[in-house]
Amino acid sequence: TGTVSDSKGDLRTIPMGTITSNHTFVIADAGRSFSSDSDVTFPNSVFSAGQAISIINNSGSNIALTQGTGVTLYNTADGATGSRVLAARGMATGIYISASVVYLSGAGVS
Repeated sequence: TGTVSDSKGDLRTIPMGTITSNHTFVIADAGRSFSSDSDVTFPNSVFSAGQAISIINNSGSNIALTQGTGVTLYNTADGATGSRVLAARGMATGIYISASVVYLSGAGVS
């Protein structure tokens, strides 16, 4: 019984944030989910292997998932690299396997 938590909150809940303008992820974003209606960028040398970020496109339009300078962003659906598009109402998770390599998976990623 009881609650298990850390500095981000209850460990049984994924911390949720909102992005309302173009955003480059920062270390405080690791392990969080974001409702967004704006483009996002995955940066180089900010995150460590195993850190992840989820994006929920909370708009009726596509948003860009941008590969930052020095980052390799792999789409797990086809193995292709480069920036991607997240369709309206789509959801994607990016997991860093090193400081500069991100694997991206989700519904509505192209």
